[in-house]
Amino acid sequence: MSAGPAVDLEERFHAFLTRSPHELGLGQGDPAEIIDRYYTPDIEYFNDGVRLDRDRLVAHVGPARKNGRGLEIEVHDILVRGDLAAARYTLRAVMRKGNTVEMEIYLFARFAPDGRIRRVDSITRTIPQQ
Repeated sequence: MSAGPAVDLEERFHAFLTRSPHELGLGQGDPAEIIDRYYTPDIEYFNDGVRLDRDRLVAHVGPARKNGRGLEIEVHDILVRGDLAAARYTLRAVMRKGNTVEMEIYLFARFAPDGRIRRVDSITRTIPQQ
């Protein structure tokens, strides 16, 4: 793969990690359109062993928007090689009742030829609040 596409996939992956949660959790846009911008229609998203398909991802947006008030994402590491990507990052969400949920996330993704994500395997760890 030439330097151009590799950089493009890295930029797309970083946008997926940082922009898609804001668009989905705090935005006003149509959840299905946002999902389709980042994922292929046959997406398989495994989070802590639970499989989410496109419909379940779209359905997850409603509760996230209802309960979330703020979001911060800090990306620590990204690696993109070919159609594979990996990241380690921290997500901090301010909830409707004022509490903050902080999670450390390890995420592995596979890109489709069009640059959208077709599979995700992620493991999360909730960081206890002091």
